[in-house]
Amino acid sequence: MPVDTPLPYQPDQRRVFRLTPADAGFALAILVLVIAASVASDAFLTERNLTNIARQIVTNGLLSLGMLIVILTGGIDLSVGPVVAFAGLLSIGLQTYMPWPLAAGVALLMGLAVGALNGFLIARFNLQPFIVTLATMGSVRGLIYIYSETPAYNESESFRSLLGAGFIGPVPVTALIFVVALPIVWFYLNRTTSGRAIYAIGVNQEAVRLAGVNVRLHVIAAYMICAFFAALAGVLLASRLGIAQPSVGIGYELDAIAAVVIGGGILGGGGGTVLGVAGGVLALALVDNVLNLFHVESYYQQVLKGAIILVAVLARRKRA
Repeated sequence: MPVDTPLPYQPDQRRVFRLTPADAGFALAILVLVIAASVASDAFLTERNLTNIARQIVTNGLLSLGMLIVILTGGIDLSVGPVVAFAGLLSIGLQTYMPWPLAAGVALLMGLAVGALNGFLIARFNLQPFIVTLATMGSVRGLIYIYSETPAYNESESFRSLLGAGFIGPVPVTALIFVVALPIVWFYLNRTTSGRAIYAIGVNQEAVRLAGVNVRLHVIAAYMICAFFAALAGVLLASRLGIAQPSVGIGYELDAIAAVVIGGGILGGGGGTVLGVAGGVLALALVDNVLNLFHVESYYQQVLKGAIILVAVLARRKRA
């Protein structure tokens, strides 16, 4: 497609920093939550707890950025959880045969391969993304246990010290990687032809095809980017924990979808921003952290998360 070919839909750049009433309401809710937690718990604003939040936000943050790109096309990716687990196992397990940067590279290539498979099946055969990625989720989870049924323990000091336990000043390295990813994804979606095409595909795929855009190529790219971020999240998580377990990642796709929806993403495509996703990820992380500080059981946390998602969808029902 020529660079100057007009698309049937362009994201409104003037609205990137505008808050809708729903956005303002959620921003206010986050502020109230922070103030209430600060008053109720002396531990909330401590350096240790804030560092904890910064580290824990990374996995869901990266997953949510990838999920946003897929959701913008009108799709969904349920396979990101197993990709996280497999990437973690590969990045540690392969260190027996190669240096950890190469092992991490293989893990990232695995993510790209899974994403390419998802995108190809969906774009080439016009299959439902839910069904395709559900099948891939099961297949990758099975491959994980074929590769290793036992946890892998990190034996490379530099793998942990440079990534998972590394700091630049007071900020964890993993958190900085997520922060750097935010403007990169924003630039891709809002300043590149491919990114604008992804927005347009979610609004009207047939119109985009008639405009001369290679829809299949962009859909495949969206799923590859999503799986790449999932693999990156898996590598960073394994580095932080020092262990990779086959069972890791169960339910991670739901948290990522929740962050996108809370941040204003529209399931079905065409709506959502990087800034909104960042807010959704932060909101979920704060809720988890506050409930953990007050020793609330995990099943109550799931109930509250479900309620938050329903409120987010209802608040934006006119937009959708």
